[in-house]
Amino acid sequence: MAAANSLLHAPVPRGAAATRSPLSPPAPTPPFLLRLRARRPHRRLLRSSSPTAASDLTAFPPPNPNGIFASDPPIDVDAATEADLRENGFRSTRRTKLVCTVGPATSSPDQLEALAVGGMNVARLNMCHGDREWHRAAIRAVRRLNEEKGFAVAVMMDTEGSEIHMGDLGGASSVKAEDGEVWTFSVRSFELPLPERTINVNYDGFAEDVRVGDELLVDGGMAQFEVIEKIGPDVKCRCTDPGLLLPRANLTFWRDGSIVRERNAMLPTISSKDWLDIDFGIAEGVDFIAVSFVKSAEVIKHLKSYIAARGRGSDLAVIAKIESIDSLKNLEEIIRASDGAMVARGDMGAQVPLEQVPSIQQKIVQLCRQLNKPVIVASQLLESMIEYPTPTRAEVADVSEAVRQRADALMLSGESAMGRYPDKALSVLRSVSLRIEKWWREEKRHEALELQSVSSSFSDKISEEICNSAAKMANGLGVDAVFVFTKTGHMASLLSRCRPDCPVFAFTTSTSVRRRLNLQWGLIPFRLSFSDDMESNLNRTFSLLKARGMIQSGDLVIALSDMLQSIQVMNVP
Repeated sequence: MAAANSLLHAPVPRGAAATRSPLSPPAPTPPFLLRLRARRPHRRLLRSSSPTAASDLTAFPPPNPNGIFASDPPIDVDAATEADLRENGFRSTRRTKLVCTVGPATSSPDQLEALAVGGMNVARLNMCHGDREWHRAAIRAVRRLNEEKGFAVAVMMDTEGSEIHMGDLGGASSVKAEDGEVWTFSVRSFELPLPERTINVNYDGFAEDVRVGDELLVDGGMAQFEVIEKIGPDVKCRCTDPGLLLPRANLTFWRDGSIVRERNAMLPTISSKDWLDIDFGIAEGVDFIAVSFVKSAEVIKHLKSYIAARGRGSDLAVIAKIESIDSLKNLEEIIRASDGAMVARGDMGAQVPLEQVPSIQQKIVQLCRQLNKPVIVASQLLESMIEYPTPTRAEVADVSEAVRQRADALMLSGESAMGRYPDKALSVLRSVSLRIEKWWREEKRHEALELQSVSSSFSDKISEEICNSAAKMANGLGVDAVFVFTKTGHMASLLSRCRPDCPVFAFTTSTSVRRRLNLQWGLIPFRLSFSDDMESNLNRTFSLLKARGMIQSGDLVIALSDMLQSIQVMNVP
């Protein structure tokens, strides 16, 4: 390769080594390095150099024109992303990640593969529904799909939480409540089948706490009832807003225009069932645990220390679900303590005035980006597609707004878990994301969001400044991609936070880190063995990617490394 045009030395203050966080990237042993290469003409569209590259995800032939030998370890990349890169080029790749809830409509191997081909990055399992054996089978089906078909789908387990919710509806997948019907909400245990229009409630004090005249909201307002009578453990309610009742849906009740929350505030965030589910998730090796109804940062810290003790070096990340008044009061502390956040708008809309939800969503998305935490926008994105094959125009506008806010990920819930058109719902998320992202780049709408420093040491500060500079250079030079070699994923995360125009190829040696990065905006995670020799890493990576038809000679890239804390600009040879 050509010699470097410039070399910059970063000063290291006295005592810097002693202040490093144990989770920070390794301190730079060689000097911080900026290497600039002359730009050669390059093309942006990719063509496969091998007719077998699309299907061969694990092995390479003996010596080929690109210099790859059979002894070279393979490079792992998600099959759907590889096909997209080869077919449409760098700029076509979707930056916003997609989370799909797996349920009865999507739990078979063929259905899971269809979602993976359609762009699913993370499979979510809702522990409110199904037993652990069902979830175990789903987790292993996703892992088998990754191993056999070459995908990199991560698994997220979503805890039930200890808020007030309904029972299982006697085994029914859903029940329709019509206007004017009288239903019984009871804390009694019934033998199956349940009496007609009767619903179990999990909270023993329910009948004592509600009053005649209270409004009862089901699942954040998907149906609404008025309390008309109390008879012992039974509460008679008249349906005032018809809707679909789903098993284990959350219940909230309002009195005189305010939510009644005294009892909910006393319930633990993590129930005894949740702890058993968490043990199950750790044992099964899930990538994320989403914690419902988080009230304080202490809950997250306690859970993370528990995972660290039980997980023995696990990379499991904790996602805080922001869906209650308590979580909004302690928002910044909760997000700082967590590994990411979910804007659970359905339950949030049952606890705050509806007109406040959009501004709360934007605040959470911006705060997560400032603190370098991935954020998922969830709940009712395409709710109508549970029953209908096309979304409403308002739903499309809602999805577009979440993409314009630069949220890391969008999530399907009932649309993919039990809906009639899960593949079409996913396709809508994908196509809308691609269109809004393309429009954003064409209009050069680089938002003027000032990113605050998140560094905890001088070494971290160097990495952060390198990533900020690399993102700015990528936009100014119009590079095709940024390459980052990272063992922990830290530098890849910092690049994602900057939201560069081009995709970020994140190379890591860890399979679990690779899957975890699959939740973050703009990252295309690869698993690749590499050394501390940046020159050797780049040469081998270029050869491997060229053999797969994902890059070609002349493409302009910026390359970073968290081992050497270096930055280079070059054309692919």
